[in-house]
Amino acid sequence: MNQNQARNSPVTVADVALKAGVSKATAARVLGGYGIVSDRTREAVAAAARALDYHPNELARSMTTGRSGTIGVVVGDIENPFFSLAMRGITDVARQAGFTVVLINSGEDAEIEKDAVRTLLTKRVDGLIVSPADVNDIEHLREVARSGRALVLLDRASELVEVDTVVANDRQAAEEVTRWLVGLGHRQIAYITGCGDPGQRFRTPTDITTGSVRRRIEGFLDVCQKEHLELTEDLIQIGAATPDHTRRAITNMLTSLQRPTAVIASDSVIGLEVFKVCRELGVCIPKDLSLVSFHDADWTSVTSPPVTVVRQPVYQLGEMAASMLVKRLNGSSGQPSCIVLETEVVERASVARPEQS
Repeated sequence: MNQNQARNSPVTVADVALKAGVSKATAARVLGGYGIVSDRTREAVAAAARALDYHPNELARSMTTGRSGTIGVVVGDIENPFFSLAMRGITDVARQAGFTVVLINSGEDAEIEKDAVRTLLTKRVDGLIVSPADVNDIEHLREVARSGRALVLLDRASELVEVDTVVANDRQAAEEVTRWLVGLGHRQIAYITGCGDPGQRFRTPTDITTGSVRRRIEGFLDVCQKEHLELTEDLIQIGAATPDHTRRAITNMLTSLQRPTAVIASDSVIGLEVFKVCRELGVCIPKDLSLVSFHDADWTSVTSPPVTVVRQPVYQLGEMAASMLVKRLNGSSGQPSCIVLETEVVERASVARPEQS
């Protein structure tokens, strides 16, 4: 072997051992973080590894320890600010615990989610955090749980699989917002979400396969029924999955004979489109239409008027999901738990009493 070949070859444990003046087994114990060695030996091996710019072979280490040092995460839409912020919480906790995060976006498609889970398991991730696209179609997640692999559900609970879960109190938030709007005199309150198929008519909450949105709609409907509000089909719009779908839905809603006096947007992406359409149609917020959006995205506080929001503990959701997973990976046992984090309604200038009240 010539000098160039030697220089280009990856540094091995044996190289580190030779430079540190210890056996290969001793160097492996220090570099692998297991076994007992003296402080002097540990310092000598560490210094040799730094001098040689040694990098561990992750595949070999995972075969030795049974751990890859990685966590797999599958979310519905990484372009949605909700998931971006949740990922910050996940990665911050994972990094502190010594784990690398591998992220896959499902696009809210259950089949893509299944492929993503299979791919991550093939890559030998130590555990998974998943935000299920369809809480009714989770056999692949049940298989993960049965295999003993650590799994946490983020934001979307499912009664069909018993694993650690962290969610926001979405139903209570929707009830609080709806009750507040009714108290101001609103009787025509609309709800719009991207869940469901475009063009599909809403029938019952069970048609909604996204757990968090289903809970919000259940809370909304519960208050509407208790307050004896008349709910026409047009007042609950589903399938607003793209800006175009949202624009069509809100345009039809605002140009109908029974135009709502208030709209609850199920996330900030939809809320922004509602705001834009109102501007284009000359609908004044809040004089002509009150607007509330789930998720306190940055834009909601700088518009004119600023938008009332349901502030969800998004970063904390990601942080808690990762913490629960890390505890399981570190040997925590016991029955799965579901942690519910509270939300907060932030009142801004986009809500007012309807003119006719």
